[in-house]
Amino acid sequence: MKRIVITGVGVVSALGNNMRDFSTALQLGRSAIGPLTVVPTDKLSIKIAAQLQCFTPTAHFEERQLKLLDRATQYALVAAREAIADSGIEFSEVLSARTAVVLGSGIGGATSSDECYRRLYRDGEQRLHPLSVPKVMFNAAASHITIEHRITGPSFMVASACSSTNSAIGAVMQMLRSGLVDAAITGGTDATLVYAGLKGWEALRVTASDTCRPFSKGRLGMVLGEGAGIFVLETLDHARARGAVIHAELIGFGMSSDASDIVAPAVSGAVNAMTSCLRDAGLNASDVDYINAHGTGTVANDVTETAAIHRAFGDHARALMVSSTKAMHGHALGAAGALELVATIAGMKHGFVPPTANYVAADPLCDLDCVPNETRAVAIEVALSNSFAFGGQNAVIAVRRDVQ
Repeated sequence: MKRIVITGVGVVSALGNNMRDFSTALQLGRSAIGPLTVVPTDKLSIKIAAQLQCFTPTAHFEERQLKLLDRATQYALVAAREAIADSGIEFSEVLSARTAVVLGSGIGGATSSDECYRRLYRDGEQRLHPLSVPKVMFNAAASHITIEHRITGPSFMVASACSSTNSAIGAVMQMLRSGLVDAAITGGTDATLVYAGLKGWEALRVTASDTCRPFSKGRLGMVLGEGAGIFVLETLDHARARGAVIHAELIGFGMSSDASDIVAPAVSGAVNAMTSCLRDAGLNASDVDYINAHGTGTVANDVTETAAIHRAFGDHARALMVSSTKAMHGHALGAAGALELVATIAGMKHGFVPPTANYVAADPLCDLDCVPNETRAVAIEVALSNSFAFGGQNAVIAVRRDVQ
C-alpha cells in the first residue's frame, strides 16, 4: 500500500482563523468559550459557545458569491485556501483529475436551513430564494472547493455525526493507498450555532452552563463550537517528487459501530475502533505517545472513553498523555475531528502537548494523564485522534511526526 502524508493544513475556528493563530492560542491553553452572541439567547438556556471571532464573510467572498454559500461552506473554502497554499500544490490538468475532495459534516447547511424555515413558518413568506437548495445541500462545501480549484477527481461528503471528519479522512486514505488518486483535499466543516439546532441540544440536556471541563470532576457537559479544518493529503511518492514540506504521516485508521444505543456510548465500540487503528498502523500500544481524546465533557462520554483507553492500551494507558482540546475550541460536531487533527499536528510541529483546559480536579473514574490546564513541552512522535459519534459510529486515526 502507498504511504500517505499531510502536506497542507488550514483552519477556521474560535481559536483562530488560520494555523498560526490557532497554534498560538492552543499553546497558550486559551479557551475560546464565551457568551453566545450569534443568535438571540433570551429564549435559550444555552448561553455560551465557542463561536468564531473576527470572521467577516465579505473579506473572503464577493457579495454575489455569498448568495450561494452557507456559513459551513464559507469556513471550508477559507480553510481549503490556506491548506492548498500551505502545501504549495498546483493542480495541473492531470493532477486535477487524480485529486479527490472528500469532507465530513454533521449538519451541513444548518444556517441556510434555519433561515428558510424562519421565512416560511415565522414570517409567512410564500417563496424562498431560487438558490436555496444549492445553498442548503449537504455536498455544497466539497462541490465549491472543486469549482474554486478546478479539481475534477472524485468528490463527496461524509455524514456520521461527530465522527464525520475522521470517517472522511479514512475514506481518502483508502483511495490514496489503492492508487485511485494521488492527492486529496479532506477534513470537515460545520456551522451549527443556529436557533433551531441549539433548541435541539437544549432538549438533550447534555450542554454545560459554565464551560467545558473534559475528564474533570464537576464537569457539566459539552459546549458547542464551529469551524473547519482542511488538509492536503498526498502519497509519499507524489509529495517527495514535487519537493513538498511534509507535516506528518497518516499511518492508521480504524472504524467501528457500537450497535447498542443511538446516543449512549459503548466501551466496546471505542475499543474496537482504537485497536483496529493500531493494527492498521502496525503499532504496538506502547508506541503511542498521545491521544487527542473525543473528550466532550459529558459524564457518560468521558468515563466511557477512559475505560476504553484502559482496555485498548492496557498498562500503557497509565503512561499515555490524553487531552481534549474541545475545552478550548468547543465541540464542532462533524468538524470536531478536523480541529483536533489540526491541534495534534500543531503539537507535533512545535513540540508540545495541548492541555485539557478548565480542569478543576481529578475524577477517579477518569484516571488518565489528562495534561490539565497547562501545555506540556514534550515531543509527540505518534498520536491517535479519537472521534466517537451519536449512533455509535466511531473513527480513529493515527499520525506519525517523522516520515522515515
